[in-house]
Formats: sequence, C-alpha cells, structure tokens
Amino acid sequence: MLVPYESLTQLSSDTFNNLIKEYLISQVEDGSFSGEGEHSMERAIEQCKAALKQGILVVEYSEEDESIGIRRKEDIVIQENQQDDW
Repeated sequence: MLVPYESLTQLSSDTFNNLIKEYLISQVEDGSFSGEGEHSMERAIEQCKAALKQGILVVEYSEEDESIGIRRKEDIVIQENQQDDW
C-alpha cells in the first residue's frame, strides 16, 4: 500500500527525516548515494522530500511484513507487473 505524501507531512519531522535517512543509507550501500558529510545528508534529505512530493519516490507500507520504506515509483510499477505475470 502506498502512503500519500500528505500523510507523510503529518509525521513529526524527526520521524519523517529518519525514514528518509534509512532510505539514503540503503543508497550508500548500493552506491547510488555518497553520504559524505553532514551537509551532504541534509541536502539529500531535502532532495528526497522534493522527490516524494513530486511522486518520483513513494513510501510503501507492506501489511504482510509490517514494514515501511521509500521506493522509486518505477520500481513499484515493475514489481506489480511481474506479480501479474505469475
């Protein structure tokens, strides 16, 4: 289930930022983001917020395993299409 952006803006700023930081850390691990320096992280958080607002990134909640995470919208669409093929 996708969480609407408007719902995200109702979270405390710490909670919202921690969700984004978790996503960014995963991007560091796969090489998509170079998180060197605190200012770099702050910029990246703002960029993620903008991408979430634009719908480029989405927040997905999985009822199955009770997890939440940020994904690229195109990855969600690809996943759903693959499940339809099964």
